[in-house]
Amino acid sequence: MRVALFATCLGDTLFPNAVKATALLLTRLGHEVVFPDSQTCCGQMHINTGYQPDALPLVENYAGTFGDTSIDAVVAPSGSCVGSVRHQHEIVASRYGSASLCGRVDTVKAKTYELSEFLVDVLGVTDVGAYFPHRVTYHPTCHSLRMLRVGDKPLQLLRDVREIDLVELPEADSCCGFGGTFAIKNAETSTAMLADKIRNVSTTGAEFCSAGDSSCLMHIGGGMSRLQTGTRTIHLAEILCATESKVVPV
Repeated sequence: MRVALFATCLGDTLFPNAVKATALLLTRLGHEVVFPDSQTCCGQMHINTGYQPDALPLVENYAGTFGDTSIDAVVAPSGSCVGSVRHQHEIVASRYGSASLCGRVDTVKAKTYELSEFLVDVLGVTDVGAYFPHRVTYHPTCHSLRMLRVGDKPLQLLRDVREIDLVELPEADSCCGFGGTFAIKNAETSTAMLADKIRNVSTTGAEFCSAGDSSCLMHIGGGMSRLQTGTRTIHLAEILCATESKVVPV
């Protein structure tokens, strides 16, 4: 398949290793990975903070960039950004765009996937040849769990990683408290939610806490770093990309 990589803002600016790992993994699985240079922010930040009209140019750009018929699928290492494309772009297009844009949005959202659902649902694989000899716990992020409903697909993939010690996270489906600008506008509530998440991660004794969204990992990782828990964060893509010959730096 010809797969377009959607890096997302956070991946591009702060967590490029998750983006690189996604590209390397898909290439290793035999697919042609392309990176359209015209891609920009998906507009999720604007939409979530009440600036829907300002997201229209970004929605138009996404539909134009990834609507290329030579692209079979669009894959992103982010449940929240894919959630925006699949659920919010239609709202923006119908309210502020044109009938033509709505049609293009429908076309491109149908081939946009979060990494784990693309691997399991589209490619039909759970064993991607990964090797990661560490104790890991997994945090299912809110958008992937509740908006995309990826279910246990990330866990299916992790269970097939060789030498991994995968430990169940208590109260796994509880939000970490990030929520983008929620963490700024409701800092005390966000901090309390983060404290609960860190406590649950710490009980697992995991070396790494993984997730499918760098934004949540940034929030959780920042809290664990300040508390010096010893647990580090790592994106799901980085674990799946790791092999015995290509070990992720730890």
